[in-house]
Amino acid sequence: MVQTIAIEKVTLHDLEQRFALKLAEAPDFFSEWQEELPTLTQSERERLQRVEATYANLERRSLLENTVKLAVVAPLLDLAGFFLPPFYVDTETVDPETTIEILAEDADMQFRGRMDVLVLLEQIWVLIIESKRAEFSLKVGIPQVLSSMLASPQKPQPVYGLVTNGSSFMFLKLVWEDVPKYARSKEFILDQDDGLALTLRIMKRLGAIAIENLR
Repeated sequence: MVQTIAIEKVTLHDLEQRFALKLAEAPDFFSEWQEELPTLTQSERERLQRVEATYANLERRSLLENTVKLAVVAPLLDLAGFFLPPFYVDTETVDPETTIEILAEDADMQFRGRMDVLVLLEQIWVLIIESKRAEFSLKVGIPQVLSSMLASPQKPQPVYGLVTNGSSFMFLKLVWEDVPKYARSKEFILDQDDGLALTLRIMKRLGAIAIENLR
């Protein structure tokens, strides 16, 4: 059965109370999204231009749910190397029976969306928000992906998250210390300020860190 939750069901306050989760205040706590980012090849940038053009074309016709994974997320995962060893996608979390539906209400109308979580190498979590409505911003997915990361086995090294609704992207870092601490990057927009290219560069950087942590 598909689980349905209201968009305010899982909150950061809930996670703070249950896990003693804290927002890291040190400015260098999550420097990975800003430092030592790999450069992109010309072919990679050309592929990203096609992704942007595809998204713009679909947006004109009103994006359909599930299209965002095919049009945006899958190409990014491919370009980042996340479909190749040693990475693997935990397909159990995207099984239709475990997909989470989200619900928002406006007057007498109800708007539905979906959230799917992919786990890559048990160190990188990708949460995809799918909806035709703008009500479901990245803020909906941040507590959800953090709750999944917190529920995973604790590791001595950080774990990372990416929340996307297809047009916006935000990265998170979670570290277990005396209490779990997290931080998030700024929000990157697909068609603004080279946002898609920066997103891919950060994904490549986090992928390299994950591989290094295996050694």
